[in-house]
Amino acid sequence: MNCILLPAENFSTDKAKIDAMAQVNHVNKVLGAKVGDTLKIGQLGGHLGTATIENMAPDRIQLCNVQLDVIPPAKPDVTVVLALPRPKVLRRLIIDMTALGVRNIVLINSYRTQKSYWQSPMLERLDEFVLEGLQQGVDTIAPRITLQKRFKPFVEDTLPRLMTNQAIVAHPYGEQSFSEWLQSNSSLGLPSLVCIGAEGGWIDYEIALLAAQGCMPVHIGPRILRTEAAVNAILGQWLL
Repeated sequence: MNCILLPAENFSTDKAKIDAMAQVNHVNKVLGAKVGDTLKIGQLGGHLGTATIENMAPDRIQLCNVQLDVIPPAKPDVTVVLALPRPKVLRRLIIDMTALGVRNIVLINSYRTQKSYWQSPMLERLDEFVLEGLQQGVDTIAPRITLQKRFKPFVEDTLPRLMTNQAIVAHPYGEQSFSEWLQSNSSLGLPSLVCIGAEGGWIDYEIALLAAQGCMPVHIGPRILRTEAAVNAILGQWLL
């Protein structure tokens, strides 16, 4: 954790409390903080700042001198449409995309998405993964996450409304690379929507449907990457 994020109800005037055991343990065991030390904190949905440890108990840490005066970093104008991946990969991807500042995340069904993934208990823990990503990226504003189990209706009816600029779909067999696409569209800036498949990528039917809605198929080099590597390689453009 690069900051401790707390819900609004944990604040009172210039005081606050840390009562989530994962955070209490982090302060004690990882930071090794003591009474009088200053912590970097933030209010979920609000501002970032600092606070001083007033007292410590096994299950709670009381803070004083709370100052929340730092605006969280601006989010890039990007929506990621991601074919629902394997549950273990999902956790890492939600954390990474949240830390990178993705504004909207759409988890969608695809031909290569196994039906069992939609019954995974990991989907009930998305808020937990988002919090982990926010604390990693030192942000307070959570991305909007939606689940879409029907590919064709989503692409035809909803996808166009999510585009505020151009859109791309990651495809290892695309004729144009992402860097070439960026150079030829330099006046328009980065795309506002990125579609990334799960392991095995999109099938031709899905690529065609996405392309029909204006998503340009692009590749990111001759190597075929795992989903999490592709996500981070593409979204890294927004950090440059």
